[in-house]
Amino acid sequence: MTTKELKEKYLSFFQKHDHQLIIGSSLKPENDPTVLFTTAGMHPLVPYLLGEKHPSGQRLTDIQKCIRTGDIDEVGDDWHLTFFEMLGNWSLGDYFKKGYYDEFSIFDPRA
Repeated sequence: MTTKELKEKYLSFFQKHDHQLIIGSSLKPENDPTVLFTTAGMHPLVPYLLGEKHPSGQRLTDIQKCIRTGDIDEVGDDWHLTFFEMLGNWSLGDYFKKGYYDEFSIFDPRA
């Protein structure tokens, strides 16, 4: 499976479960002077995770480009990452852990 196929399968899975596809944000965060770069998939969604209503609804899925520089001197081996993409599925006040595992997981965490 290629990276492109994996991304398509991931997004398609959550879209089939009523998640709206949203476009990832810029690596340069908007309206957040506390950071230089988007460092996690949740970063662009912080206002919505804190209670603001998202225009696309409560169930979202996305691919967010991220950059981290904490280990930039070590980049080049198999263990250190600087640029990567996070695949995300988000519930903004809809389901939580139990609902997630009941509806989406192929694994039962209680087993």
